[in-house]
Amino acid sequence: MNIILASASPRRRELMNLITDNFKAVPADVDETVPDNCTCEVSAYLAELKADKASEMFPDSVVIGCDTVVKINGQILGKPHNAEECRKFLSMLSGKVHTVTTSCCITGFGKKIIFSDNTSVTFRELSDDDIEWYISTGEPFDKAGGYGIQGKGSLLVQGINGDFFNVVGLPVAELNQQIKIFMKSIENQ
Repeated sequence: MNIILASASPRRRELMNLITDNFKAVPADVDETVPDNCTCEVSAYLAELKADKASEMFPDSVVIGCDTVVKINGQILGKPHNAEECRKFLSMLSGKVHTVTTSCCITGFGKKIIFSDNTSVTFRELSDDDIEWYISTGEPFDKAGGYGIQGKGSLLVQGINGDFFNVVGLPVAELNQQIKIFMKSIENQ
C-alpha cells in the first residue's frame, strides 16, 4: 500500500524514515490561512487540509498531513518573515515555557484519523547577543517559532517535557502507533 507524506519538510521526511522507508514525500500546496471562525486546533485544521489536498492527488494511497504550531500565552508564533520578527519571537520565548503542538491527519480509503501531540519547551534566558547570534546563523527562518531544536536552536533550550521529535515536527512514536491502527481499520473494511 502506498503511503504519501504530504510535506516538503526535509526534517519530516527524515523522521518518517524512522517509521518506514516505504513512503513518498509530496508537498501539499495549500493556503495556510486559518478562517477567523475556526474553533478547532490550528495545527489539526492545517494537517487535515494538507492531507485532504494530497489525498485528491493520490486517491489510492494512505496520506499523512502534518502541521506544527508554537504557542506562547495563547499566541501562535509562525515562521518569522525577517530578522525583526525573529528577534521578537525569541524575546517572547526567552526564559519562558511554551507549547509545541504537532497534529497529524492520516486519511485514505474512506477513513481518517486526526491526532495532536503537545510538548512543553523551556527556553533559557537569552541575552541580546544570544538572539543576534542565532539570527545570524540563518537557521530560524523556516521554522515555526523561529528556532530549530534539532540544530543550533538547541543551545537556546533549557529543557523539554514531552516528545523531542514532536518539536522537530513529527511525533514519531505516536504517529507509528496511529498508522498501525489506521492500517488495521482499512484491513477490516
